[in-house]
Amino acid sequence: MSQTPLDPNGSRLGRAEDHPSFADRAYVSRRNAIVAAAKSHRVGAPSPPIAYDDAEQAAWRTVHAALTEAQQGRVCQAVLQARETAPIPADRIPQHEEVSDRLEPLTGFRFTLAGGTVPNKRFLGTMADGYFHAVQYVRHPAMPLYTPEPDILHDVFGHGIRLSAPWFADLYRTVGRAAARVRSAGALDLISRVYWFTLEYGLAWEHGRPKAYGAALLSSYGELARFPQADIRPFHLPDLVRLPYQVAGYQQVLFAVDSLPHLSEVLHDFLDDFDEETRDRHGLPPLVERGFMARPEASASTG
Repeated sequence: MSQTPLDPNGSRLGRAEDHPSFADRAYVSRRNAIVAAAKSHRVGAPSPPIAYDDAEQAAWRTVHAALTEAQQGRVCQAVLQARETAPIPADRIPQHEEVSDRLEPLTGFRFTLAGGTVPNKRFLGTMADGYFHAVQYVRHPAMPLYTPEPDILHDVFGHGIRLSAPWFADLYRTVGRAAARVRSAGALDLISRVYWFTLEYGLAWEHGRPKAYGAALLSSYGELARFPQADIRPFHLPDLVRLPYQVAGYQQVLFAVDSLPHLSEVLHDFLDDFDEETRDRHGLPPLVERGFMARPEASASTG
């Protein structure tokens, strides 16, 4: 069962499965219509334009403003610097192509269309070529400060901030090159778990305090407020790959590297020579002995 997240004031937000993103049939129909274009999408092909309605535009403005304020004092300085140069407008939802056209000269990255969860081989491996899979739908406007699934705010605002910075873009490519070299589910799962607890949910110590740099934290108002109360552990690979985690709901355990330069060392040391034998070289558990990954019972195909 998914966790029951709290809002910043400590109120229960309810089960992920009961969130209006899954329970509102009109919203699900709208999301499915947007997702449909991704079913036959070729990596690197242009994303189709979306005509966002007034409620979707309002949700973007609300969340963008809330996140911009919440990030102050809670995220790494390098992230705040990247935010200043990231081509992410505050007053409207940008199209994938307009953001990509401005990201590419900065770091070589472009968004490529996703409809939801993407298999590890494709999602991780295409980062080597400068493509990041992103969805186009917007979180439910009735509860814009919490969403149990990634949306365009998470992908374009959360990841887009860092993909505008060459230093962060190098880490995405490092993950991608490792994934492109392997095929087994076990090897790809190892890379995915490291990616999850770093580029999605990573913390780094800065000026004596843990600060967020992971995109899932950067794009979650609630988690930005509460992550200092999580179980924050030093980055330790054997512990990380054994830890159960949930895609929906707030994360109960987070890993913090000593600094952002330390993050680069950690990822390059583990991934630069990553291959099918890496698990054995590091004495890491096989896939069947790793912690489970839980997802909400509902999905984007809900009718």
